[in-house]
Amino acid sequence: MNSNISTGSTIKLNEASLSRLPNNIRVPNYDRHSLVNGIVHIGVGGFHRAHQALYLDNYLQQTHDREWGICGVGLLEFDRRMRDALHSQDCLYTLVERSTEGDWARVIGSITRYLFAPDNRARVIDALADPHCRIVTLTITEAGYYYIEGSGEFDAHHPTIQHDLQHPHEPIGVYGFLTAALNKRRQQGLPPFTVLSCDNLQGNGNIARKMLTAFAQMQNPELGNWISDRVTFPNCMVDRITPATTAADLKMVAEQFQIDDAFPVVAEPFLQWVVEDNFCAGRPDLESVGVQMTDDVHPYEMMKIRLLNASHLLIGYLGTLAGYTYVHEVMADPAIRQAVDRLMAEVTPTLQPVPGIDLDAYKQTLIQRFANPKIQDRLPRLCLNSAAKMPKFILGSLRDALQQDGAIEYMSLTIAAWFRYLKGQDDQGNAIEIDDPMADILTQRARSGGSDPRPLLGISEIFGDLSRSPRFVETVGNYLRSLDEFGAKGTLAR
Repeated sequence: MNSNISTGSTIKLNEASLSRLPNNIRVPNYDRHSLVNGIVHIGVGGFHRAHQALYLDNYLQQTHDREWGICGVGLLEFDRRMRDALHSQDCLYTLVERSTEGDWARVIGSITRYLFAPDNRARVIDALADPHCRIVTLTITEAGYYYIEGSGEFDAHHPTIQHDLQHPHEPIGVYGFLTAALNKRRQQGLPPFTVLSCDNLQGNGNIARKMLTAFAQMQNPELGNWISDRVTFPNCMVDRITPATTAADLKMVAEQFQIDDAFPVVAEPFLQWVVEDNFCAGRPDLESVGVQMTDDVHPYEMMKIRLLNASHLLIGYLGTLAGYTYVHEVMADPAIRQAVDRLMAEVTPTLQPVPGIDLDAYKQTLIQRFANPKIQDRLPRLCLNSAAKMPKFILGSLRDALQQDGAIEYMSLTIAAWFRYLKGQDDQGNAIEIDDPMADILTQRARSGGSDPRPLLGISEIFGDLSRSPRFVETVGNYLRSLDEFGAKGTLAR
């Protein structure tokens, strides 16, 4: 992304320039040089910077506790741009909250260091093994856990895992780094850190525990047992719609706020974080900045994944097929908006009671959030890596609904719309780019199957044994035929 921003009227963001920024921009009021990196975050992207880093920035603004600065880590070649941006700005960046009421900007200072693993892998291991590091947080996407959906087992044969088992001192994947650092801590008589997954997985802490322990056991059974006994993995639910940063966002930040920022982040006003209170090495007083600490995250994460994330998939596929680009455009289409309402109604009976939450009000809030025109959330972001998202966001509800003999129409429509989307063309004949690690097998089966969903439903690592349900297969097949014949809008009209 090339910003082409003239620097004449803008102020290049860095520590020295903070005092020159316009008065309406909130900046860190704490001494960033006094912070200790008590948290190492792996996978610094838009979401972490709009969510966990913001909570910590609020915490540092209002307390004298300096133990909880963040050291960011990027593991992937893709993270090079984040490295360059943060290094050029003393790890500062602009967060803009956008809604129809207006735009508010602030500079976040809680990340004080950023390590790009391909530059120096040993330095990342050292940061994780540092005695000051007490929590490691993760946003590595659903696909980053090497979790086989159909069986729930660890994908031990993945090339990244095999590489890290064979090269324990030169890891490339998250488990290789965590294991190397925990092994170092154990050898030095240091306590372990807490591993806090902040990804959209139901039971994200349980999954992180199972996968990391499995990896460590394969590398060193004694270390695996130590991790199993000593490391805690709280489950947590995170929520804030955060689209990918675009060139238009850089321009908006320059024009509206006079800040020349190489990688700002834009988010909606809504913000939620519910965390299981299970930390083995201490934690900041997150309650003081609005984090909900609980004994059981499960009902909250189930609510969010089955209502928000599932709706995102329906919006993504139907909206793309209908020729839309942005989420708010899709929500302005009454037929798709009604389909989202009905999908949520269908999923609701599969949810558990959620303490302190009015589900009807929550669903209304979701509709308003999706319709926010200032967020400019693009549909390809919602459709990215669908093979990993579909089992987590839709299929759990679907299994429960089948067991309850409940309605499955709109869940089946979502799956059929994905199958139609995988053929790589929208209803107007424009090409769709399928961005998914499983794209080859998915697109091949989508095209060879035509209007028959069974070739795709037979991919057991996604669908498990669901293809044995005649009612489900028939419902998906009916919708797929309708989408092929009448398109997304025509199907909804019928």
